Amino acid sequence: MLPDTAAGIAGPPARSAAPADPGGAARAGALIRHNTILLLRDPGALASRMILPLAFLILLHPLYEAAQGHRGGVTQAVIATVVTFSLLALSIVGGSILTDRIWHTWERVRMTAARPAEVLAGKVIPALGVLLLQQGLIIGFGAALGLRLAAPRPLGLALLGLATLAWSATLLGLGALIGVLARSMSELSAAYDIGAMILSSLGGALVPLTAMPSWVRDIAPASPGYWAVTALQAALRGDAGRTLTAAAALAGFAAGAALLAAMRTSRTGGRSGRL
Repeated sequence: MLPDTAAGIAGPPARSAAPADPGGAARAGALIRHNTILLLRDPGALASRMILPLAFLILLHPLYEAAQGHRGGVTQAVIATVVTFSLLALSIVGGSILTDRIWHTWERVRMTAARPAEVLAGKVIPALGVLLLQQGLIIGFGAALGLRLAAPRPLGLALLGLATLAWSATLLGLGALIGVLARSMSELSAAYDIGAMILSSLGGALVPLTAMPSWVRDIAPASPGYWAVTALQAALRGDAGRTLTAAAALAGFAAGAALLAAMRTSRTGGRSGRL
């Protein structure tokens, strides 16, 4: 007979409680911090994305001023620089995702409790900070060259902020979509190069649509770049209605791209083995 001791009658030891789920915000925050560190470890690439647009703007604005006058030329030069160089966000987000897929760390993250939206947020939020800083520098430098807001300052800045934020969200959504679909770095580069040319050219960023053939003007609204140029022009004019319309169109592009990227990121949405 077993001795009547506290250990003998205590019964089996209780199971340890499962670790508590830290929650979606905590998971997303950890991923954002991780990807921010990776982004900051390559300061040369970040510096080039800040300096090259300013050099481009210095060289470009005299050409536009000669064709459109001082105010119109500076405005066109700033918009062309913002739209063209912010397309680098496609390579930041897409390259980050594809690198993880090539290293097969993408699958490990997908198998954790993190939801697709949280995984994508970890990639997108650090790039958003870089993108907003880049656009702020370009617009601030443009102001030094003579860029002016037609609306009162608070309203004008609010409209300009809305336009840049909507365009940034669109670029990040498209970049994430390219990153989860591309199967190699060369394929990513091709998609980025072709996409950047289409978005900037059809949008009227580098060359005003009034100088383009009629068939280009007809298909231009199918390009997010068109709505980015429209939003920025309307914001600088102080046209709140047109800015909101263009921002809503950009939000539609962003939501569609983000939804497709999230579907691909889900556990049933394809594997890195297809690279």
